[in-house]
Amino acid sequence: MKALFDTVSYNCSKLVTKSYSTSFSLATKMLYKSIRFDIYNIYGFVRFADEIVDSFHDYDKATLFNRFSDDLENALKDKISLNPILNAFQHTFHKYNIDKSLVDAFMNSMRLDLHKTEYLTEEEYKQYIYGSADVVGLMCLKVFVNGDNAKYDELKDTAMSLGSAFQKVNFLRDLKADFEGLDRTYFPNTDLNNLDEKSKQDIIDDIEADFEKGLSGIQKLPIEAKFGVFMAYRYYHQLLKKLKKTPALQIKNTRIRVSNPKKIELLMRSYVKYQLNLM
Repeated sequence: MKALFDTVSYNCSKLVTKSYSTSFSLATKMLYKSIRFDIYNIYGFVRFADEIVDSFHDYDKATLFNRFSDDLENALKDKISLNPILNAFQHTFHKYNIDKSLVDAFMNSMRLDLHKTEYLTEEEYKQYIYGSADVVGLMCLKVFVNGDNAKYDELKDTAMSLGSAFQKVNFLRDLKADFEGLDRTYFPNTDLNNLDEKSKQDIIDDIEADFEKGLSGIQKLPIEAKFGVFMAYRYYHQLLKKLKKTPALQIKNTRIRVSNPKKIELLMRSYVKYQLNLM
């Protein structure tokens, strides 16, 4: 039965989310049940693509990525895939009429990670972030507004800003892994060998501007999505606060994280703020 296979596929995407990101999984649980699996389906797809370019060092990444890309195209065309993650994603893609250009932009940014190690200009940097993060926010927004194109257009810019903020926090937190493990630097005009407080503060100021714009959009989201997205915002904002307090040289030599007990505390405090309309 196709319905059973689809259920197995959705559960695979949920398992990927829970296994790879406790924070995103926790935030997704705060969404209404009616949209929860569709967000799992999007996350499963983007996580698998990202894993190919970031983690599979003992294999031919380009061959694996090309194969994944071909399977994705067939899944979207045929509306089925024997890869359960792609089968789940194609369901959400068609259900919410997600623009194919968003998927293409994401895959283009992931493909860059196969060979590009530096982003020397602001234009290159912004284009990469658009494809790797902003479009993921837009895919999720398609689910959140459930076909309301006017609402989508209203919130599009703020969703992109929130996606940018999340990605830039990841870049700052993962400086050591990206620079030493993958030989990548994303921030333009920044010497990571000599990261100083001014450079760090410039990056943080940019992220805070994205967060401010993104929060204004969260406040206008449909009720089904608002608290879950607010929870994700609070988690990443907490990460940024910790990064802000961490000396520049230490950021390059360690990985800042939010402990699981702190995540639960954030959840409770976020719920209180949400209920009191203090977002």
